[in-house]
Amino acid sequence: VQLQASGGGLVRAGGSLRLSCAASGLTFSTYVMGWFRQTPGKEREFAAVIGYIGVTTYYADSVKGRFTISRDNAKNTVYLQMNSLNTEDTAVYYCAAASSSRQLRSGVGTYWGQGTLVTVSS
Repeated sequence: VQLQASGGGLVRAGGSLRLSCAASGLTFSTYVMGWFRQTPGKEREFAAVIGYIGVTTYYADSVKGRFTISRDNAKNTVYLQMNSLNTEDTAVYYCAAASSSRQLRSGVGTYWGQGTLVTVSS
């Protein structure tokens, strides 16, 4: 299984970025997909998760109302649209795949991408 994240970069506070994660080596539509983020010295933090067909989503309180997760099962890709970014959103963002939301949130039996760096300047 490979998860290739892209779309990170440097953005000013208040700006937007769209992350993408292309998956291969798995039957994409049978996996719950999610995004996590991590800053130096801190544990990896859950950000968002989306169900198998994209109907069900759930967000961490820290990103709710600003971030939107979506998926395109025809393209084996999951996205994270990030709006109203602030400096606290600066982190390496990882996409993840798991058989269920519980597995994804626990990290057990979860596949991880390599991460993409998002830096928000003030």
